[in-house]
Amino acid sequence: MNDDTPISRGFSGRRRADADAKRIPPGQHLTSDFPVLSAGPTPEPDLVNWQFSLGDGDTKLCEWDWAQFGALTQTDITVDIHCVTSWSKLDTRWRGVSIDTLLEAVGLNEPPAPFAVITCEGGYTTNVPSEDLIDGKAMIATHFDGQPLSPEHGGPARLLVPHLYFWKSAKWVRAIEFREEDEPGFWEQLGYHNYGDPWREQRYDGD
Repeated sequence: MNDDTPISRGFSGRRRADADAKRIPPGQHLTSDFPVLSAGPTPEPDLVNWQFSLGDGDTKLCEWDWAQFGALTQTDITVDIHCVTSWSKLDTRWRGVSIDTLLEAVGLNEPPAPFAVITCEGGYTTNVPSEDLIDGKAMIATHFDGQPLSPEHGGPARLLVPHLYFWKSAKWVRAIEFREEDEPGFWEQLGYHNYGDPWREQRYDGD
């Protein structure tokens, strides 16, 4: 078959559908929308007073304001995301600052402790093993699909950890604190799984 041989649209569509299906974890369905799910009210963006900090226990390693954060090396990624409520969205495009870049900015080659607690505007927290934040696996995202991140999706900045259920990608992030001991966050204390691997359907405690 040469390049000019006509291929039916249906045949091409089936191959794409089969390929996409392999990217959807068990128990998930594909959506082209971007549903908005939040535990509380959406904060008003305030870039003048916005600050983000990185800490080692009680020691603050660095704090950036919005202009300083924007001057850090930016990274663009395209990834699939999976919400614990069962929707998955493929090929989402994000821009932001990788956690690797933040660690380099404070003179570290690796996280100073094995666990991390992420704190957000309004006091929401979630926990992630430190190794799940490095080696290009996570970023503080400020843009989605080529546009500044909207408030309902966590703007001006949210954590993005796409290989875990999306509640770990905390909206309105303000701090990451590395700790020697793990500390379950908001949803984890309410019965959600402590880790949240979508490919193992770790939705709730005991899964």
